[in-house]
Amino acid sequence: MRKITLAAVAVSAAALAAPNLTGEWKLNVTKSNYGAFPAPQAMTRRINHQGVALFMSTTQKGPQGDVSSDLLYTTDGHVCVNKMPTGEVKGTAHWEGDTLIIESSREVNKAELKERDVWKLSADGKTLTITAHIELPQQGGFDVKQVFEKQ
Repeated sequence: MRKITLAAVAVSAAALAAPNLTGEWKLNVTKSNYGAFPAPQAMTRRINHQGVALFMSTTQKGPQGDVSSDLLYTTDGHVCVNKMPTGEVKGTAHWEGDTLIIESSREVNKAELKERDVWKLSADGKTLTITAHIELPQQGGFDVKQVFEKQ
């Protein structure tokens, strides 16, 4: 009985440490860093975060046109599969204190792209910084930093 009680306390403490990310977020391109890759001209991410469910709808405008995606994760570490026009995205999300970690993979041009995103919300809740490490078999790894501002 004692183990169950301690586990419940640990889960409750983790839930209290996790910030709620719900809102409309606009990419600040000048504060973001895409390295050698071209940054989008604009990006908006709408997040609905309820309990462990995290739904995000992203639209971005770039030189190759507009791109949209809808992804659903649960922040309890369970594998989620999202259907995209280009295939499936499989991933997990979990909290490490007040930092959200999303690890995902998908097939791109017959190669597996792996991504590890680290989401950090500012103390005032107005800035969401996502640092991503992306791995492609032929190109190796590279990092991207996105800075979003709450609208």
